[in-house]
Amino acid sequence: MTADTGDPEADTRTVRLLWRAERGARRGPKPTRDLDTIVWTAVEIADAHGLDRLSMRAVADRLGIGTMSLYTHVPGKSDLVSLMLDAVLADVAVPGGPSVSWRERVEWWARRDWALYHRHEWVLQAPADAPPGPNAVRRFDAALSALSGAGLPAGELVATVEAVDAFVRGAARRSVARVQAVRRLGVSEREWWSAHEPLIEGTLAVGELSMVRRVVRAGAFEAGVDSFELGLRHLLDGLAARVACGVGVAGPDVGGG
Repeated sequence: MTADTGDPEADTRTVRLLWRAERGARRGPKPTRDLDTIVWTAVEIADAHGLDRLSMRAVADRLGIGTMSLYTHVPGKSDLVSLMLDAVLADVAVPGGPSVSWRERVEWWARRDWALYHRHEWVLQAPADAPPGPNAVRRFDAALSALSGAGLPAGELVATVEAVDAFVRGAARRSVARVQAVRRLGVSEREWWSAHEPLIEGTLAVGELSMVRRVVRAGAFEAGVDSFELGLRHLLDGLAARVACGVGVAGPDVGGG
C-alpha cells in the first residue's frame, strides 16, 4: 500500500480529502452539493463510460451545477478519482468465526475483489499509486486478518496478501478486456479467432506456434475452464503446502483465527 504521486503537496491535499480532514475548514460560499453525492455521481459516469470520458465538467453537468462550483469541493480530476476508488472499496467485511478457515476467507476476499473489478471496470484503469483512503486501509486490514490464520510471519503475511491481490487484478484485467472487446466488436473471443483463423494460418511458417495450434485443435478454448478459479486454487494450494510444512510460523503479534 504505497503512493508516489511525485508531488508531496498534492498528495497531502488528496489524503486530507480522503480522510475528510477538510470538513469545517473551508472558507467562502457554502458548497451546493455534498462531497459524497459528487463522488458517487462520478462513479456512475465512470461505470457507464470509463475514466477517459470522466471530467469535472461531465460531473458538474450531471449535477446541474457550474464546473467552478465543483472545484470548491474537489480541486481536480486526480483527487476525484482517488475519492471514487475509496468509495467503491467500502465493502470490507470478511467472514469470521472459528469454523471458517484462512483459505475460505482468502477465497471469499479474492472473489469479492474479482466481482468489484467487473462491476466497476474503470478501477483497473485508475493509477496504482493513488493515496490510500480509509476504506482502502480497512480493506487491507481485512485482507491481513483473512490470511492471519495461516501462521505466516509479518513480512510474508503482507507479501502474500500483495501476491493474491496482484493475481486477482491481473486475471480481472484480462477478463474485463475480453468483456469490453465483446461489447465493442459484438463477437466473442473464440468467434473472432475462428473468423480470422484462415488469415492467421496463411501467414505462419510450417511448425511455427506449434503449441498454440496443438491446444486449439485439442479444444482448449471450448473446454470452459475458469482460469480465475483455477489460478486461485493453484496459488492457494501452494500456500497451503507451505503452511502444512510449518515454514515460518508467525509470532503471537500477527497470528490469529
